[in-house]
Amino acid sequence: QVQLVESGGGLAQPGGSLTLSCAASGFTFDNYAMSWARQAPGKGREWVSGIWSDSTHTHYSDSVKGRFTISRDNAKNTVYLQMNNLKPEDTGLYYCAKARTSALFATMHRLDDEYDFWGQGTQVTVSS
Repeated sequence: QVQLVESGGGLAQPGGSLTLSCAASGFTFDNYAMSWARQAPGKGREWVSGIWSDSTHTHYSDSVKGRFTISRDNAKNTVYLQMNNLKPEDTGLYYCAKARTSALFATMHRLDDEYDFWGQGTQVTVSS
């Protein structure tokens, strides 16, 4: 069965960095785009970043553009999210998600429509 297991979360100071990983199994990883989403305390889940199956295209929400970098290693069935210059508003539970297609389109932020499997999440807390 499909499994997505996130890791790498933790406590970081403002301005600090963390790298999240998502290990995938149970499907042909290099056939599908992947995304990261997050849920801040008391708020809904929001899309953060996505990457096509062949890594040719990456996408970011305006709130993280220029600070976060998404990448993937298809040989290791793993997608990463490098987070730099972290801010307190980046605090939340971070999830990786498997897209239904190999590419991402203008609807990539529609979490209920475009993604069919989710991990359990890894907590990121940014605080001094």
